[in-house]
Amino acid sequence: MSQIVQTDKAPAAIGPYSQAVRSGNTVYFSGQIPLVPATGEVVAGDITAQARQVFDNLKAVAEAAGGSLDRIVRLGLYLTDLSQFAAVNAVMQEYFTAPFPARSTIGVSALPKGVAFEADAVMVLE
Repeated sequence: MSQIVQTDKAPAAIGPYSQAVRSGNTVYFSGQIPLVPATGEVVAGDITAQARQVFDNLKAVAEAAGGSLDRIVRLGLYLTDLSQFAAVNAVMQEYFTAPFPARSTIGVSALPKGVAFEADAVMVLE
């Protein structure tokens, strides 16, 4: 049986999807873009600010599902400019510690609302 995960501490869905869905002990996160939950607007600032907001949003959804970032086993990172990967990687190290989750990084031509970064995840709970 699946459970929908929802929290006001992360941006509301801007389409027909859930912030995350829990199936058994696995939680599947929808992509998070750098929207400020209180306003629904894109965070001001550069790629570092966008990455921090995305990881803050992922953290809020993880906690709403009964977990934490250290329970995430897979991350998908999507950037419109792969030359900014080092900056995103540095921010990721502020939020995650070893053992790090498996990760893919994909260059894309565009993301919703014109943002430069999006991330999705899979988390396994105990």
